[in-house]
Amino acid sequence: MVTHVPAEAHGDERGALLAFVEAQRGAVRRAVLGLTEEQAASRPSASELSLSGLLKHVAEVELNWLRMAQQKPNELKRTEADWGDGFRLTGDETTASTLAFWGGVARETEEFLRSVPSLDDTFPLPPAPWFPEDGRVSMRWMALHLIEELARHAGHADIIRESLDGKDSFELIALERSGA
Repeated sequence: MVTHVPAEAHGDERGALLAFVEAQRGAVRRAVLGLTEEQAASRPSASELSLSGLLKHVAEVELNWLRMAQQKPNELKRTEADWGDGFRLTGDETTASTLAFWGGVARETEEFLRSVPSLDDTFPLPPAPWFPEDGRVSMRWMALHLIEELARHAGHADIIRESLDGKDSFELIALERSGA
């Protein structure tokens, strides 16, 4: 890990979980620093993933988990027909607009997790071959899953960015701190 996640206040489990979620979000966001739209959309490795596509994917995944936890319909729910659009910018979407969208989702996730009565509260999982039948998970599980999901994709983003221009996470942190 190349960034330090600040310690939570004593007994602030929510704050600790949210700090680690944000640290992983930051790693994905930094991967697009200083890139053109063309660079962010390029696929320089063996993978079909691009940085702008990863950015969109993690924003939509976070929104999906938030809506499941809130037990609200997901306004961006993907179908088999448009699944691939969740991994690439379409229409008038830009890296900046995707970052702004994700920023709103991130704020809503934090507000929601801070407002639930208990991290032990649960919500149902949707029917899917990878979920147990009638499965439920806790708010704590969701926060930990977001950390897992974001960290996995932050690693993908690191590899893609290094393939693009050789910049590693240390250089991107320095670039971010310089205000570039």
